[in-house]
Order: sequence, then C-alpha cells, then structure tokens
Amino acid sequence: MPVYQFARDRIIPLRKTTFGLMQIHERRDLQRLLRESISVIAPDTLVIAEEFGEWDDSRRRIDLLGVDRDANLVVIELKRSEDGGHMELQALRYAAMVSTMTFEQAADVFARYLHQLGREETDARVELLEHLGWVEPDHDQFGQDVKIVLASAEFSRELTTSVLWLLGRDIDIRCVRLQPYDYDGHVLVDVQQIIPLPEAAEYQIQVREKARKEREFVRTTSADFTRYDLTLGQSRHVSVPKRHALYLLFRHLVDRGHDPSEVAEHCGPRKNRALYSVEGEVERDEFLRLAEIAMAAGGRKFRPPRFFCEETELVRYNGRTYSFSNQWGGSEWLAAMTELKDAYPDAGIDFQASGSDLP
Repeated sequence: MPVYQFARDRIIPLRKTTFGLMQIHERRDLQRLLRESISVIAPDTLVIAEEFGEWDDSRRRIDLLGVDRDANLVVIELKRSEDGGHMELQALRYAAMVSTMTFEQAADVFARYLHQLGREETDARVELLEHLGWVEPDHDQFGQDVKIVLASAEFSRELTTSVLWLLGRDIDIRCVRLQPYDYDGHVLVDVQQIIPLPEAAEYQIQVREKARKEREFVRTTSADFTRYDLTLGQSRHVSVPKRHALYLLFRHLVDRGHDPSEVAEHCGPRKNRALYSVEGEVERDEFLRLAEIAMAAGGRKFRPPRFFCEETELVRYNGRTYSFSNQWGGSEWLAAMTELKDAYPDAGIDFQASGSDLP
C-alpha cells in the first residue's frame, strides 16, 4: 500500500526504493539498527546474541537470537533483498539447532554478547531474569518453544507459501515486511507484519496455547513423583514428596541450632537461591510485605508460591525471618540432600525412596 505525504496544498505519494539504492547494508546497518530497537519487528523480545553460530559449521549464523517474555527463544533472520531468498529454510535449521538451549546456556551466551557490546558491567543473568519476570530460573519453562521472525523488504510467493504451511503445523513463524521509501534523501520504512495477518494472530495464539498446554500435560504426567522415607534424628517421616523432604531436613537442622544461612551453604548448586529473608522476626503478612518492597526496589517481584512461606513454615532466627525455596527437582534436589547429610553427620539424617528399607 502506498505511503503519502500530506502537504499543505496536495497529497504526494512517496517513492518506493530499496535498501541497496539507499546504501543501507544488511549487517552493517539494518541488523545493527534493529538489534537496538528489536521491538520494531519482535515486541517483548530481549536480544541475547548477534551472529550466533555455536555449532560445527561456522558459516551458518543466526542474525539475531532473542528471548521473549514467555521464555521462548526467538530466531530472527534479516534480508534486505526483494524476495527474502531462502530465509525460512535457514531459520528452521537454526531453530532446531537452538531448541535445546537451557537457561544457563542462554545466560552465558548473553554475557558474551554484552561483553562484545562493551557492557561488561551488566549482569547478564540478572537482566535475563528481570526480562522474564522471574526471581530465579524456571528450568522447566525456559525454551519450551522457538519462535521465528523473518524480516525482509519483500517475500517471494514460494517463501510465503512455505510459511503459511508451517503456520498450519503449529510452527510460530511470522513475516515482517520492511518497505523503504525515499523522502528527500531520508529513508522512511513502512513496517508491517504480513504473515500471519494481525487480525488472525489472536486466534493462532489461542491455538498454540492450547497445544502448549497439551504438551505441558504430557511432560508433567511423566515427571518424577517418587516419594521418600526420611529419618531425622529420632523422627521418621514416611512417603514424603521430594521438595517437602528437603524442607523438613532444613528445618530439622535449624531446630538443632544451626544458622539457616549456614545450612543453605550446603544445598548444592542452588545454595545461593535456597533462602530468602527479611529483617526482623515477623509474621507471614509482614514478611510478604517486606519481601515485596525489597524485590520491587530491584525491579523484580517476590513470588510466594516458590517458597515455603506459610506462617508455620517460616523460620525466625537471630533477628531475621527466612523462607526456604520449594523449587527443587532432579539432580539439584539429590545434590542438596546428599551434601546436607554429609555436612551434618551427627544429625541422624537418612533418606531412601519409599518402599525401600532404611538401614
């Protein structure tokens, strides 16, 4: 659709041009400008890498790699050409290659990207968490899907046919057209998402959300729900869920007089995120209020469901109130249980999967 200038006495159509004619290069100009204003083509996206290609074939590189606020990876491919080339095939290959990226890997990639930009003072992990609105990484939710954004001056019929076919098979892919205009030597760009049409986008989001929930159901129904029998000194707890077993162990050690912060130091790789505390020995409502204020000061949000913070679960010790994380699973849970048992050999700690006999 033409773009017009409304002058004082007439309407003047602007002249279509090309990025090539306007001396705008793909990587030096288009990619550089869009990485700093990525919301133009990919709203709610944080760019974590440019020219990303950590695989054997060094010739294949993702123009821009991002993460959206729903923790999905976003592969962004750019072309200044008039037909888009074969960018959809490249993007699909790249999406498959990054689909297994974890939160920790993404944070590491982002840190290196910030270093390239001269922003070494920025903590990549903190910025990524803040972008996602997380207090701590949710490894199960990160990278559940990979989105693809194709941005080009124009798209061939073969490319758009391929994209429409992929959309029909639940691939989150979109085409954004960047049409340049010459306005007295200045470049104006008309940015429009042409596939899927904005009018149909909400429906397609609902369809994808339904599919995501179905995948989530399958994933959670195959999760490890093993319960454990736990011996803590003279007490025995039978058929306890894993997360609660670790909390009982933590509480047992604190009740024996150990500082909560000292106990957290033996909680394996998650030791720095095992506890959250506020000043004062306070009740639950006051604890939540103080935690919310403290987190908001750093631009984050305290999420009570991620902690044992009911009134009877809070720990008050030496002028502070502590809540213990309930975000444990897999190898992290086992590492914490094992390290605590080894660190406090006189505490009478033992645990085994329910159905086994404790020695």
